[in-house]
Amino acid sequence: MHSSEIAIKAEHISKCYRLGLKEDLHDTFGVSVWNFLKSPLRNFQKYRSLYNFDDMQTSQDNSSSDVLWALKDVSFEVKVGEVVGIIGFNGAGKSTLLKILSRITPPTTGKAFIRGKVCSLLEVGTGFHPDLTGRENVYLNGTILGMRKKEIDGKFDEIVDFSGVEKFLDTPVKRYSSGMRVRLAFAVAAHLDPEILLIDEVLAVGDAKFQKKCLNKMQDVSQQGRTVLFVSHNMPSISRLCPRTILLSTGGVMADGPTHEILDVYLQHEKSSKAERVWQDLDSAPGDDVVRLRAMRVKTHDGQVTDNVDINQPVGIEMEYEILKPRDMLLIYFQVVNEEDIVLFQSFETDTLTQIGPFKPGWYVSTAWIPGNFLGEGVLFVSPRIKSHWAESHVHERKVVGFQVSSSLESDYFSANFYPKRYGVVRPLLKWETQFSPIEKRVVAESMIGRGGI
Repeated sequence: MHSSEIAIKAEHISKCYRLGLKEDLHDTFGVSVWNFLKSPLRNFQKYRSLYNFDDMQTSQDNSSSDVLWALKDVSFEVKVGEVVGIIGFNGAGKSTLLKILSRITPPTTGKAFIRGKVCSLLEVGTGFHPDLTGRENVYLNGTILGMRKKEIDGKFDEIVDFSGVEKFLDTPVKRYSSGMRVRLAFAVAAHLDPEILLIDEVLAVGDAKFQKKCLNKMQDVSQQGRTVLFVSHNMPSISRLCPRTILLSTGGVMADGPTHEILDVYLQHEKSSKAERVWQDLDSAPGDDVVRLRAMRVKTHDGQVTDNVDINQPVGIEMEYEILKPRDMLLIYFQVVNEEDIVLFQSFETDTLTQIGPFKPGWYVSTAWIPGNFLGEGVLFVSPRIKSHWAESHVHERKVVGFQVSSSLESDYFSANFYPKRYGVVRPLLKWETQFSPIEKRVVAESMIGRGGI
C-alpha cells in the first residue's frame, strides 16, 4: 500500500482531560478559615496540574478522580474514497476522535495524518446569527465552513431548494422554528466540496422526510469518491452508507471490519441483548396499576434460556405478567426488531388462542413460538406490549431481551458449504418443484411445433 492511497492515518492517539474536583464543604468556622489561608497554594498546584500530563500513561487504570482518558491508543487507516462508520456507546470517544482529526483539539499523545482538504460537520448550525436573515446566514455559515463567496453564489439555489425554507429566506433566523433552522444549516453544510468529510450525528435532523433527504445526499457524497468518516447511533444509516465500521469502547478500538460484522459485535454488548430480564420488585416492573411485566425470556425448544439460537430450531418468547385489576380484554403482543431498528413482525396472543379473557388478577405466563428456518442470521430484539381493548397502553417497552440467530455446519450444511450467509430479514425454507425432460425429447417437440405438427 502506497502512502498516497491513505487519506487518514491515526497513530496511537490518546486524549486525556482533567476534570473539575468537587468543592470541599466544611462543618466548622475554624476549618473554613484554615482552608481559606491554604487556598492560594492549593489553587496554584491545581492550575499547574491542568497542563501537566507528562507523568501519566494511558495504561494506568484512571484511578485519579480528576483524570479522564477519552481516547486510549487509537490507531487506524482510511484509504482515499473509503466511507467508514464510527460507532460506540455514549462516552466511547467518537466525537473526541473527530475533533482531533479536525484539528479542533490536539491529542495528548500520538499523531494524526490527513491528506486532503477537510470539512467537519460536527455541530450543525454553528455560526448562525439569530438577527440575520436566512439568506445572510447562508453566506455567513458557508464562509465559516470554508466556502468562498463565488462558491456560495453558484450553489445558493441548490442550498435553498434543499432546505425548503425559500418562503422565509429574508426572515430573521430567530423567527424560524428549530426544524427550519437545522434544515437550512444542514443544507449549507451538505453542499461543501471537501476531499475528506467528517460527520458527527448530523443526520438526526428535521422530520422523517428530511432525514431521508439528508441520507440520500450523504450517499451521493460517498459515491463521488470522497473520503468520509461518519459517526452515528443510527444503525440503518451506518449500514446504508458505510461498507466498513470501527467500534470504539471506553476510548479504544474494540473492533474494525465489515459493517454487518461490527454491528453484530456492537449489539451483542447492548444491555438489552440479554436473553432474560426479571423484575423482582413490583414497583420497578414496567406497567401501571392494571398490569405489570414481571419477566421476559428467550427459550429453546427444550425450555432453556439462551441468547444464541440455532437457525433451524424453534425459539420461544416468554412473557410473565401480573394482572392487578380485572379486565374483560387485554391485548398481549410483542415486536421483533433487528439490529437496524426495523420491525420484522408483530405477534399477538389472539393469533391462535380463540378465547381470550376475562382477565382476573393473578400471575400469567404467555409463550409464543417462532418456527425454525424462519429468521435470518443476526442479532434480534423483542419489545413487549400490553394494551386494553380500548387502546389504553399498560406496557410499552423497547428491546427488553435479545438473542442471536446463527447457523453452523451441522445445522445448515448447504449454506455453510456453498453460500456463507443467506441475506434478508426472514429465511424461509420454501417448497420447490423441479421437472426434468431429456434434451432429445424437448428438441423433437419444438421442431414439431415449428412445422405445425402439434
